[in-house]
Amino acid sequence: MSGADYFDDGYAINAHMDDKLAVDITLAATEHANVAECLKQAGITVDKVAPPASCQDGVYTANWALVHKNFAIMANLPNIREAEEPYAEKALKDRGYEIIKLPKDVHFSGQGDALPCGDYLFVGTTYRTSPEAHYYLEKHTDLHVISLQTIPQLDDSGNLVINKVTGWPDSFFYDLDLALAVISPGLIAWCPEAFTEESRIKIRNIADLEKIEVSLDEAMNGFACNLVSTGKAVVMGDRAPLFKAELERRGLTVYTPHVTELLKGGGFIRCVTLTLG
Repeated sequence: MSGADYFDDGYAINAHMDDKLAVDITLAATEHANVAECLKQAGITVDKVAPPASCQDGVYTANWALVHKNFAIMANLPNIREAEEPYAEKALKDRGYEIIKLPKDVHFSGQGDALPCGDYLFVGTTYRTSPEAHYYLEKHTDLHVISLQTIPQLDDSGNLVINKVTGWPDSFFYDLDLALAVISPGLIAWCPEAFTEESRIKIRNIADLEKIEVSLDEAMNGFACNLVSTGKAVVMGDRAPLFKAELERRGLTVYTPHVTELLKGGGFIRCVTLTLG
């Protein structure tokens, strides 16, 4: 985890952001600290790194890379976030990880769009991660890549919305971790309505995975899938009571820090953490 010192939404680089909203930095820092404390209570070791200077989205470390075994596959981020890339590379190299870089023209959103689950690697496509990235991810990991696409954001005429800052197509589920969560190697949670029909079929056809369905309301308005799980404990937001109750029914301990400011950047619990092991 880094910090919320420079957090802002001055550049609206995803469909959840509104560059006209003011951000309370003090409250964002408090929320960030509360998330870290809940992670610790869940039995997770939190490795803190100073946030990259003057980077409004530097708090969202999930997008820096996909860490697998002893190497880190580095992200290629949207234009306004490129300053984070060398900082992230140094932070991971300093921690002993071998650095792997994709071709610069191949977009990749790091762990935000690449979720390991047992022998599978669920990977998003189109919005923050190029289809070409999937080849490299399968090449550099021993995981079976499942390529998925969430539903696009459309204008009133039914046309794709292109983000004015990034120039990339947009979606309310721009990163996969807003629509799918790995609870344990044998259990995922997902919002079927967040995915295209082809991707829904792919997920439903994975016979050896148990699946919890999350409502569109709790996925969009409660950021329900954007969580961290140890397989025994889950840290998630406090705006998805139905999903929380289902996790508790299955015997998981659930921690629910209250988050409002960090949501203004389109990120949540999962977004502010990068899993290292």
